[in-house]
Formats: sequence, C-alpha cells, structure tokens
Amino acid sequence: MWAHAVGFSALPHIGGFLGWFLTWKEVPTWFESLKKPSWHPPNKMFPIMWTTLYTGMGYASYLVWNDLGGFNSKAVIPLGLYGAQLALNWAWTPLFFGAHKLKLALVDIMCLYGLVLGTMYSWYPINKTATMLMVPYLAWLTLASSLTFCIWRDNPEEEKGKSD
Repeated sequence: MWAHAVGFSALPHIGGFLGWFLTWKEVPTWFESLKKPSWHPPNKMFPIMWTTLYTGMGYASYLVWNDLGGFNSKAVIPLGLYGAQLALNWAWTPLFFGAHKLKLALVDIMCLYGLVLGTMYSWYPINKTATMLMVPYLAWLTLASSLTFCIWRDNPEEEKGKSD
C-alpha cells in the first residue's frame, strides 16, 4: 500500500508544478510590478509552503480513499469534492500569473475555499486525521485569498476597448 500512499501524495504536485512551469517567468517581471500589501510573505516562502501543503493534502486523500475501500460509490462525494478543489487550485496559477486575470483568480480562490471546506466536512466522518491534514491548507488559503483580494483591489485591471 505504500505505493498508493506515495502516488496520492505526489498527485497534487503535478498540477502545481505545471502551473509553476508555465508561469514562473511572470514572478520577477509582472508580479513584482504589482502593488502588494505590507504583510505579503517573501516569494521564497511560496514553493516551500505549496510543497508541504500538496504533500499533506495528497496523503490525506490517500487516507480517505483507503478508509473507503478505494474508488467506489461511497467515495464519489468525498473524493469528487477533493478532485474539484484540486482542479480549482491548479487553475489559480495560470489565471493569476499567466492570464493576469486578477478578478477571475479571486473568484477561483473563493470557490476553492468553499470546496476545501466542503471536502473537509465530507472527510470528517471518514477520517479525522485526513481532515486535520487539511487545516494548514485552509489556513494558507485564508492568507492566499486575502492576498489575492488585496492585489485585485489595489491593481485595477485595464478593460479592453476603453481608452483614457
């Protein structure tokens, strides 16, 4: 079963790495030009945090999958919510850094926040440890959501077709 645990733990990193790979050049250029709040964490902290959080949430999903006996009818909602939140998580980086769509990234992360709460709620009766492994993720999403909001608020997007 260790191979399953490793696979589940590694899965979230795939989308995270792909998002980083497609947009990493935007950090020292576009992102640095944005107005950010004074409490913005250092850029070096983000890969460390996401590596830790992706591993924890991946392992948590393994615990739920294992306790439910694999992919079956009982797993549809808890693992479906997990998959949906993972898709929104992966979408945020290309929306924010790639497309520079701050408002859409804000909508994405707010929906993500709700899906993470729903995932945790559905996991609690199945595996409390898995649920607790999601708490640091939710805490970081609180910070990331607040940061996304402040960046969106303080850096108005230019509307296409309008001139000054």
